[in-house]
Amino acid sequence: MMEKKKVIFQELLRKHPADIAEVLSQLSDEQATKLLHRLYLRQAAAEPLGEMDPDESAELLSDLDREEAIKILARMDPDDAVDLLEELPQETQKEILSNVDSKEAQVISDLLTYPSDSAGGLMSPEVVALSLDMSVQQAIDVLRQRAEEAETIYFAYAVDDQHHLQGVLSLRDIALAQPETRLSSLVEIDVISVPVEADAEEVALLFDKYNFYALPVIDQQVKLLGIITIDDVIDVMREEATEDIYGMASVPMNESVDTSWFSSLRMRLPWLYVRLATAILAALVVATFEQTIAKVAALAVLMGVIAGQGGSTGMQTITIITRGMALGEMQRHQGHKLLRKEILLGVANGLIIGITLGIITYLWKGQPLLGAVACLAMLFNTVVAGAMGVLIPLGLQALGKDPAIASGVFLTTVTDVLGFAFLFLLAHLFLRVI
Repeated sequence: MMEKKKVIFQELLRKHPADIAEVLSQLSDEQATKLLHRLYLRQAAAEPLGEMDPDESAELLSDLDREEAIKILARMDPDDAVDLLEELPQETQKEILSNVDSKEAQVISDLLTYPSDSAGGLMSPEVVALSLDMSVQQAIDVLRQRAEEAETIYFAYAVDDQHHLQGVLSLRDIALAQPETRLSSLVEIDVISVPVEADAEEVALLFDKYNFYALPVIDQQVKLLGIITIDDVIDVMREEATEDIYGMASVPMNESVDTSWFSSLRMRLPWLYVRLATAILAALVVATFEQTIAKVAALAVLMGVIAGQGGSTGMQTITIITRGMALGEMQRHQGHKLLRKEILLGVANGLIIGITLGIITYLWKGQPLLGAVACLAMLFNTVVAGAMGVLIPLGLQALGKDPAIASGVFLTTVTDVLGFAFLFLLAHLFLRVI
């Protein structure tokens, strides 16, 4: 039995750190802690922890002996170590940092000062910086020395004596050049960099736009501070996509499949109360026209069709607009143009869908004016839904709120309330004839 466990462990050691991290995530707390201890003894614990979600890795590290935890943290990449430390209490952070090598502790402490959703919070300070006065042979010697500790050596960055960013150097160009060639003849001066205070979403957009593998991070004096690699940005992109999906359904970002039922209840209930309030508002509109509905019972059927169609139309628009905002494809000055487009689409869709509904209603009840009421109500609500699909996310963005989080709630309220109101007002106007 022991021999079999040894074989399994040896096979695990040959796997990629991300695969080991997945195994750790699937084990119970006790089993994961024991496995992490064994990995620590083989100096193989740092990389898998860096591949895990920071909250999971922090919980595992907390269960280890403090001396082991400190040694594992010291072997982690600084940016991964910072993500993990941010999940721990302040006192634990200080205790761990006070026992880490002073140079490494200073690097980690500096990174902790940057917001986690900024370029500074994403970057690793382990970047290869070379002087333009170096020869290719000198640069290769430096690259060999720094290869193990550097975040990436596919690119190196040229700096002056004050560490100001001068340009970027391709490893391919360095490898193919003659040993005596000066780096100044190989450098690409037009290097795209990221300010340290830049928002993580802005960084992700740059990677998406230029298909970069890495980007240098600079301060206001254009001094090279670190590097952001594509693996860090992929995490940001995944989080943003998750946030948008959760926001559309009014689900809290920090809820997952492993969240306890009580925690889920506590997080979801406030949003459900908001939705209840909007539903009551729509119900009040219905109650106002109770006598009208009593005289024309078909309106009770039509109101759900018209409100639902308006909601679907508006969600199509909101999805396009919020996606355009997230990808940086949409500028504020485009608002009027998009509003005109969605109103035109609303008119076209409303007429086509409205006429179809009007014909169905006429065939169902044999009342031409009831069909006309259904058609006009559908037209009006579709136009309003399209317009609100533009105005709501733009308005939320102007207020500094995430359009993906609350747009759906506001849109549903508008399409329900106005959809019912249009239908009942039109029915009330034509009631005597009907």
